[in-house]
Amino acid sequence: AHSVMLGSMLAGTDEAPGEEVLKDGRRYKLYRGMGSLGAMRQGSADRYFQDPGKGETEAKKLVPEGIEGMVPYKGPVADVLYQIVGGLRSAMGYVGAPDIETFRRKARFVRMTMAGLIESHPHDVVVVKEAPNYSR
Repeated sequence: AHSVMLGSMLAGTDEAPGEEVLKDGRRYKLYRGMGSLGAMRQGSADRYFQDPGKGETEAKKLVPEGIEGMVPYKGPVADVLYQIVGGLRSAMGYVGAPDIETFRRKARFVRMTMAGLIESHPHDVVVVKEAPNYSR
């Protein structure tokens, strides 16, 4: 890939828009995709070629392609990016890639069974300290 979309991955950071809320003792940020009904009502309709002058932003005319919800609060964006870069460096090391271009050529996606996916995660333990780069 030459580009990625990181919307929900960065949505819980301090720098991302959205109100912070407390629910069941955990912090979250409200999140909505630009294709959500709320975002379209507040101005993203032009991205989807819907003309307010023609009455096309009425709820019945909008065709949302996104959602509104909550994402876990993650703190500063720099901390999240640090984890992403660390994961990328680790993956590059697994395939012996000294740079991104080599990584693009050498990386291979593999299909996992659901049993394999479950086995690849921590299991049969009670997590007492969560890692910043891992959640179930």
